[in-house]
Amino acid sequence: MRFMFVGDSMTIGRAGDFTWRYRMWQHLNRSFGGPYRIVGPRTELYDTAADAPVSTVYADPAFPDRARKHLAGWGEGWLHMAPLIRETVTTTKADVLLVSLGLIDLGFYTNSTQTALNARTFIAAAREANPRVRAVLMPVIPNVRALSDAPFAAECDRFNELLAKTVADLDSPVSPILLASTPESYDIHSDTYDGTHPGPSGEHKLAASFATAMHQAWDLGGPYEPAA
Repeated sequence: MRFMFVGDSMTIGRAGDFTWRYRMWQHLNRSFGGPYRIVGPRTELYDTAADAPVSTVYADPAFPDRARKHLAGWGEGWLHMAPLIRETVTTTKADVLLVSLGLIDLGFYTNSTQTALNARTFIAAAREANPRVRAVLMPVIPNVRALSDAPFAAECDRFNELLAKTVADLDSPVSPILLASTPESYDIHSDTYDGTHPGPSGEHKLAASFATAMHQAWDLGGPYEPAA
């Protein structure tokens, strides 16, 4: 089974981060009961000094290259990933997409209605490449901006409602789609380093949300237990 992480800056991570992708790799190693691969066309982290995704400096240097693969980008959202996903799934033969997108769209590019339409376009394109592809979608976690920008906070809430409707409309036995639960007790003040991007505790909570959805709905892997 081939897993691919798809996301924005919360998923690609910055130089020196562990990333929630790393936490999920640890979880799959502990609990996945069969062979698997992590796939994707990219491996780098975002380098803030270079303002580009060119870093290979993960917090754990033992994180192997084969597990660093992803389709995530700093400043990229559903708008950017929808045109890429068909070719990427075709090339990587991804079976399961773990997707965390939407905050950057709503913050800079599209409103909630347009963002939800891009999510539907993304799913349709992924299914063109693999009619049996599975996906787990993470709701938007409002960041620090939502505390002072009421219209933005409302758009985040509305998008999450539309995303839930998208999952309900498009889920199918052949190509199942899950809506992950917003991580329980996620606190942007203690689980992020800047009000948006996850620190170590936030990384664990994001990974746990994806892991729980797959375990409960599809019996893939086991319950999430943070590595010692």
